[in-house]
Amino acid sequence: MDTIREQLNKPLVVGIAALILGLLLGVFYAWVISPVEWTDADITGLREDLQVDYLRMAIDSYAYNKDAALATQRYSELGQNGEQVLSEVVANPSSVRPEDITAFTVAVGASAPLMPGVTAEPEGEQPTTGSGLSRVLLPLLCVVVLVIVAGLAFMFFFRGRSGRPSMGAPRSPAGQAPETEWTDYTSAGEELPMVQFMASYKLGDDLFDDSFSVDSPAGEFLGECGVGISETIGVGEPKRVTAYEVWLFDKNDIQTVTKVLMSAHTFLDQSARQRLAAKGEPVLAEPGTESVLETQTLRLVARVVDMGYGEGALPEQSYFDRLILELAVWPKV
Repeated sequence: MDTIREQLNKPLVVGIAALILGLLLGVFYAWVISPVEWTDADITGLREDLQVDYLRMAIDSYAYNKDAALATQRYSELGQNGEQVLSEVVANPSSVRPEDITAFTVAVGASAPLMPGVTAEPEGEQPTTGSGLSRVLLPLLCVVVLVIVAGLAFMFFFRGRSGRPSMGAPRSPAGQAPETEWTDYTSAGEELPMVQFMASYKLGDDLFDDSFSVDSPAGEFLGECGVGISETIGVGEPKRVTAYEVWLFDKNDIQTVTKVLMSAHTFLDQSARQRLAAKGEPVLAEPGTESVLETQTLRLVARVVDMGYGEGALPEQSYFDRLILELAVWPKV
């Protein structure tokens, strides 16, 4: 739940989630709750091929009952399309006799060109109209859009969960150490950590937010830990980071434990320190500094392996130029 809350604090994630929900609700409403229903529609709403069939039936009816008034009414219902549809019937009468077409044309006073002597030919397959095609394409396009959006949402929700290829990769006891030296806890008489990670920040990494899955040696998911930007100072690009949030999530605990690593300038600023204390316990970042985070079943030690401050117009020691943070996790007995 805490991970979900953290993701929902990101505007981009909220926007993607709202888009997916809006598309789903829109499709459900349009196709299930309130689908389009045509009631008492006139002949002009039919496809062109159906209007031609309608006029053929009207001609056959007039040939049988000789009711000129009824024939005129049926022909007038085609509106402005009447002459065009009649021309289509003349060109392709199907089972309608040419003499019946001529008689109908005279009865309704139409001026469509006639083609005496036209013989009936088998009617070919009617062309597919855009209306029928759109009924198939619309739901298909909706599904494609939903799949694309869901894929993007998955990438943003779960990015970084699998670790980083170098500094962010977890270290197993038999694994090869990265360029930065790992802390050897066994030399101090301590138990080997269950997992170890390295998170590395450099000035300009404005999206810095490393998170790692904490798994047991048997592969069981136990929780997550990570570090991300908590506070910046000044304006402009790149961002000048003055504080980081180090956090530990335990699947067996209801609360995510957080500590805030601060620059010397921010730590000594009483108002800034009090403001950031709402996010977690303030800690002054110095090389070798260790911060302990404990949950119900996990214990994490965050050690500052290396760090440096940026220089410029901002106050001295106010923002970080680089930071390498080691995260070691043990199960609590």
